Amino acid sequence: MRRIVVLFALCMGVVLGFASPALAQNPHFVGQVRSTDLGTQLQVSGSVAGLGNQNIDVEVIANGIASVDCENPGGNVAPGQRTEVTSTGTVTNVEVKNGRANFSVTTATPTVPNVPTCPNSKWTATVTDVEFTSFTVNVYQPAGSGILVLSETFPA
Repeated sequence: MRRIVVLFALCMGVVLGFASPALAQNPHFVGQVRSTDLGTQLQVSGSVAGLGNQNIDVEVIANGIASVDCENPGGNVAPGQRTEVTSTGTVTNVEVKNGRANFSVTTATPTVPNVPTCPNSKWTATVTDVEFTSFTVNVYQPAGSGILVLSETFPA
């Protein structure tokens, strides 16, 4: 019986020994997370500290109002359509040094469906500009794991 108790205590010590570094981590943004409106894309950059030593993935989800041109089959364009859009961008395997990583992510140009944005399915919708309103930065560690360690939403 005493062997079982000793074995259990040793196992718990090993488990807690491996868990303590993870518990000591406190991921947070350092300084200001900056965004730059590139027209139809949003570029977001910043720095994260309080990470472990494993690399990270960074995802940006940006929300905004898109200006859309609708072109009919005859080549005539009806500008000025507006619709809500979401655009995402990801950078993977960002190197972490001494618990800190710098990142820069550019979102993709959003696409919108031809209908209901334009009068019917024969028209073609093209996003010409996006007025970004907010963005969320998600940090995953270790890279490729899908384990979310930090998430924050910012105004654009």
